[in-house]
Amino acid sequence: MAGSGNKLKTVICLLRNDLRYHDNEILKWGHQNADNVIPLYCFDPRHYKGTWHFEFPKTGPFRLKFLLESVSDLRNTLKQVGSGLLVRHGEPEVIVPQLIKQIGLQGDCVAVALQEEVTKEELDVENGLVKSCQPVTVKKFWGSTLYHKQDVPFRINNVANVFTAFRKQVESQCRVRQVIQMPDKYKPLPPGLDEGVIPSMADLGVADEVSDSRSAFPFSGGESTGLERIQHYFWDKNYVAKYKETRNGLIGSDYSTKFSTWLAHGCLSPRKIYEEVKKYERQREANQSTYWVIFELIWRDYFKFVAMKFGNKLFYLSGLLGIYKEWNQNKEMFDAWREGRTGVPFVDANMREMKATGFMSNRGRQNVASFLTKDLKLDWRLGAEWFEHLLMDHDVCSNYGNWLYSAGVGNDPRQDRKFNMIKQGLDYDPQGDYIRLWVPELSGIKDGGVHTPWTQSKSVLERADVELGRTYPYPIVQAPEWNRHTGRGGSSKRGRGGRPEPRGKQRGIDFYFSNPSQKRGGDKY
Repeated sequence: MAGSGNKLKTVICLLRNDLRYHDNEILKWGHQNADNVIPLYCFDPRHYKGTWHFEFPKTGPFRLKFLLESVSDLRNTLKQVGSGLLVRHGEPEVIVPQLIKQIGLQGDCVAVALQEEVTKEELDVENGLVKSCQPVTVKKFWGSTLYHKQDVPFRINNVANVFTAFRKQVESQCRVRQVIQMPDKYKPLPPGLDEGVIPSMADLGVADEVSDSRSAFPFSGGESTGLERIQHYFWDKNYVAKYKETRNGLIGSDYSTKFSTWLAHGCLSPRKIYEEVKKYERQREANQSTYWVIFELIWRDYFKFVAMKFGNKLFYLSGLLGIYKEWNQNKEMFDAWREGRTGVPFVDANMREMKATGFMSNRGRQNVASFLTKDLKLDWRLGAEWFEHLLMDHDVCSNYGNWLYSAGVGNDPRQDRKFNMIKQGLDYDPQGDYIRLWVPELSGIKDGGVHTPWTQSKSVLERADVELGRTYPYPIVQAPEWNRHTGRGGSSKRGRGGRPEPRGKQRGIDFYFSNPSQKRGGDKY
């Protein structure tokens, strides 16, 4: 299709959190509406500065490594279909107009296509592009959620304030759109364009991460490894059939899907995962576990729709509903929390795992967030921004939505929800294997007693070569409800490493809603 005056029509596809070829409506539209397509990724320098309030490095080493691998993988995939990926270092609002001008020397840029996002910094980029690219049209597409925003049975300002209501609405009244089929041969880049060099971590001012053999996420970034993960977890090992029973584990790479990091970078489409679940259910087995993978995708959608509804309130100290609490920003307590030296082994193990690997289990995140907000009463934004810095799978809507939830200023119908660190540790790591993995100075304490070293006898501590206050700290706080569980010492019937053994009901398994069969009370969590 030739443009006016025989100039070739060109579309620029600006990729951000959608680093994949499969199920990519932006790339599909560009292919259908141009002679040449320029897939473009910009390393935006604003992503490598400080977080909003506390100036933690915004993109830590683990997420950056995954991102660089994902960009490289997408470039390889696009080359295989006859295209390529332009890489530039700079703000998209500046880079894209420069590229439009360059294209205009030999062709006609008819549009800039990108995936629509919902939070301030991303929206600022979109609005800036609309202004700086004039008169070229900026065309936005929705592609980050399982349910398309045009298909949900409510207006955005009527998104339910409680997850269960949202879930019931979309499950009963929405369909999941089909995965978009991509061409085997893609429209080429315009001739003569320099694709650019993918920067190193040092180029972006971030120190190389040090790999850790204990990591529960030993995977490389990219669409290719994401699709391999689906193949492994669903089809090669059938782990998906037991996902609901194992998802609260703590050790190893296969207790949960680990899809979140690929989803956060857009290397996997939620619709692709849904399609594979449905295919698995047809061909092998459908049960609570296969459904639970979809359930988690709906949670991810919910936080995205909540962010659309509430806008910048997602980042307010008072949260979505304007709930004012007395928070503090005690630096000594926060430093102890983030460095994993609170003296509470279950908290410390999880925080050290995240610091060393960029990953933490779902169970761990719930507990360390509850500890920071409910036991230490620290400003929840400290935790949210620290997670933003370190987590490989940081997704702004899910991260801040979960922290609001934990702080009691978000979508939790029970604003007083508090986790009991000792009960949780003994429930999900009954023999203390996880603690000894990440807090090796306590490795000499056997069984579940490692969760409460301050309650152990002098002789036990001496045999374990533990001196409280010197080799391991005393707890910086102690909650009275912990005393109900300090004598359990590994009597739970759960499996090793916190992987629960299947049974009828698991107490405390679901962070997001109450189990109606249990009474409210401190022992629940």
